[in-house]
Amino acid sequence: MEIFGYVAAVLIGVSLGLIGGGGSILTVPVLVYLFGINPVLSTSYSLFIVGSTSLVGAINNYRRNQVSINTALLFGLSSITTVFITRKFIIPSIPEDLFLIEGFTITHSMLTMLLFAVLMIMSAISMIRSGRRKEGAARQDESKVEKIVRLLGYGIGVGLATGILGAGGGFLLIPALVLLVGLPMKKAIGTSLLIIAMNSLIGFTGDLGYFPINWNFLLKISVIAISGIFIGGALGKKIRAESLKKGFGWFVLVMGIYIIVKEVFFKS
Repeated sequence: MEIFGYVAAVLIGVSLGLIGGGGSILTVPVLVYLFGINPVLSTSYSLFIVGSTSLVGAINNYRRNQVSINTALLFGLSSITTVFITRKFIIPSIPEDLFLIEGFTITHSMLTMLLFAVLMIMSAISMIRSGRRKEGAARQDESKVEKIVRLLGYGIGVGLATGILGAGGGFLLIPALVLLVGLPMKKAIGTSLLIIAMNSLIGFTGDLGYFPINWNFLLKISVIAISGIFIGGALGKKIRAESLKKGFGWFVLVMGIYIIVKEVFFKS
């Protein structure tokens, strides 16, 4: 199964390079089901893999002037703080056995995967419907203060998703950057990668000293995913990313449903 995991690691990077998100939503399922890593530890590993891969992508986009630093820093005020607090204080305090439902134990690991499946389904729907989004169509009826408040609110939401589940949250970020800030799609993708990198890597520092880290494995998967982001960037010049995004969305939707069925009905 590990060979499929390495292939999937490349695809995670390709997706990040092509559409600025999406692939990161697969990182935890790949670590859990293909490499056999505990779901809670997988969320920590995912933060490092997604963060380092996104950082490389953000640097590439910055060189092409496709990153809004000011927007990324404003968003990061709330999202980075939320991620760090979640990873440093909330996650370590959650017990493995949470509660019983008619004699069936709901564990932290199971709940993590079920929540992740819900996030995958939300992400898939966002990718499938992305063609309806108008580039640069920021709302004109909001004041600057209202937009900043909403952006900070989105930052908290993305920070919770990243902190609890180890997901980059690109499917939440890009619509916010396009619709609230009015960034063109390419600049929204580059800015999204920088925000994801900051959130994920700062979140990962909150895990240091709490989770045992297999650095050899983690660095190897990260390097493979980073190679994928260069492939995705090259493909983006030749292939219309929007069409691939919808197809990938359907794949993520199927995977999300599969995880729910597996965790609820076939958990040993």
